[in-house]
Amino acid sequence: MGNWIANNWFSVVVLAAWLGLNIFIFINFFMIYEKGTSYAYTRVILGSALAWARGSAACLNFNCLLILLPVCRNLLSFLRGTCTCVQRSMRKQLDNNLAFHKLVGYTIALMTAIHTIAHLFNVERFCDAAQEKTSTLVGKLSSIGDSDGTWLNPVRSAAQTPPIVAFTTIAGLTGVVITLALIIMITSSTEFIRRCYFEVFWYTHHLFVIFFIGLVFHGAGRIVRGQTLNSMENNNYDKCHTNFQQWPTGKSSDDDDDHNDDKCAIPVFQGSEPQTWKWVLAPMILYIFERILRFYRSRQTVVVTKVVSHPSKVLEIQIQKRGFKMEVGQYIFINCPTVSALEWHPFTLTSAPEEDFFSVHIRSAGDWTDNIIKVFQEQAENPPRLEVDGPFGTASEDVFQYEVSMLVGAGIGVTPFASILKSIWYKFQRDDQRLRTKKIYFYWICRETGAFAWFADLLRSLEQEMICSGKDGFLNYRLFLTNWDSKIAGQVVIGFDTDTDTVTGLKQKTSYGRPIWDNEFSKVAELHPRSTVGVFLCGPQALGKSLKQCCHQYSSLDPRKVQFYFNQENF
Repeated sequence: MGNWIANNWFSVVVLAAWLGLNIFIFINFFMIYEKGTSYAYTRVILGSALAWARGSAACLNFNCLLILLPVCRNLLSFLRGTCTCVQRSMRKQLDNNLAFHKLVGYTIALMTAIHTIAHLFNVERFCDAAQEKTSTLVGKLSSIGDSDGTWLNPVRSAAQTPPIVAFTTIAGLTGVVITLALIIMITSSTEFIRRCYFEVFWYTHHLFVIFFIGLVFHGAGRIVRGQTLNSMENNNYDKCHTNFQQWPTGKSSDDDDDHNDDKCAIPVFQGSEPQTWKWVLAPMILYIFERILRFYRSRQTVVVTKVVSHPSKVLEIQIQKRGFKMEVGQYIFINCPTVSALEWHPFTLTSAPEEDFFSVHIRSAGDWTDNIIKVFQEQAENPPRLEVDGPFGTASEDVFQYEVSMLVGAGIGVTPFASILKSIWYKFQRDDQRLRTKKIYFYWICRETGAFAWFADLLRSLEQEMICSGKDGFLNYRLFLTNWDSKIAGQVVIGFDTDTDTVTGLKQKTSYGRPIWDNEFSKVAELHPRSTVGVFLCGPQALGKSLKQCCHQYSSLDPRKVQFYFNQENF
């Protein structure tokens, strides 16, 4: 537990601050509407549901302020790569941006549910109050303000029903639209939908535009009202609510001077100014600038210089773009108008910063990827036009900041490490003395042998370069095949005594099955007892949980000894 807090202290501080602010805001607004004098008459009609509605509304405003910030990718890349004040431990926490985005999103959903349920009670009570006789305090309050708009009860006719209020008022109509948009966005954001039907997630998530527009106008009707300050001088709730039958029957007024201490004027009510726009204006402007910048970059000319089809339905595209600068492990968004004019998909760059082009490897994983692979194969001589947005920073950028790095790729998740290993190859060729990393452990886990083919040439070249440079111990790599048949098993038996692997042709023999991570971590901890080890994963969440657990388990309590820092790719 101590190691986990030490490695994630910044996340702990941020989450504690976020949770504390939510609790403070909710309690503060809850108490204002539950105990505040100006809302005493409002509570006569609505009861405690008023406080629950307003407390959750305040938390909604706060979280809607935050929800867009974690997806401002240019801002995150700037903080990661440009600000020297952002240390490694803090910069690493930026990789949790999507987790924080989801947490804030679920909080918005929770607060929306509380707000909606509370207001359903409020609307029902408003409608019931409108049918009360003026001989009761509730009926008297509901009858106030018919002629001058200083009303407390927005339901001005006994014939009005809750559905009519919901669909004929600004608050009701925008509330319905906001709730429907949020339900669609939340339900289409599940892991299953994102993995299997990414297009559904992509299109429905853009309902956030409607959500924010509705949110800004939601409070314009000023339905929830409190007593004005001048009116409280003329009608003190504690003294006047019991003798409401003696209130004047004329027009209510804040400026009624014809009163004395023994008489109570008719109370005057008004709605407070809408507050939501004050909360969300700044992040909305920031996000608009973010989208303008991304649109501008996406419209710049892109030249496809080479297209290569690899086994296992993997397509490599090499691209050139003027002014494009990248770091290892970064990713870009790609749009192919021929396939879809609106869809943008993230892909990790597999080229090195030292190369005069940048490349991506696209694996068949759905309708969009299937279509783009098909289009490029059919139009090999005249490739379709691409639009590129990025690059954006990821955890893998920090790989050379550690003395020892463990790189773990699963399937096509090897792509960010292709960029890293290529960059190492160039650094060895140029004898780059700035390379801080002393040792890299690379693990690649695949289901089928064809997936090894496109990457084997790079590893082979790196093997030769390390031998020529006298650094043959710099890279230790292990390839794991999790799915094999009797034919592969026969080849392994026949080639058992050969110098190279029968599957990949590399000196390092392929292992069959999955890595035993406890053995791998204990070995690294033993060989590097006083090193800082960065563990980088591009793969499934289940594997991430195992690696994160091992990082906590094998990090020493003594900060001077071996420490493992877990980093995972997030798009």
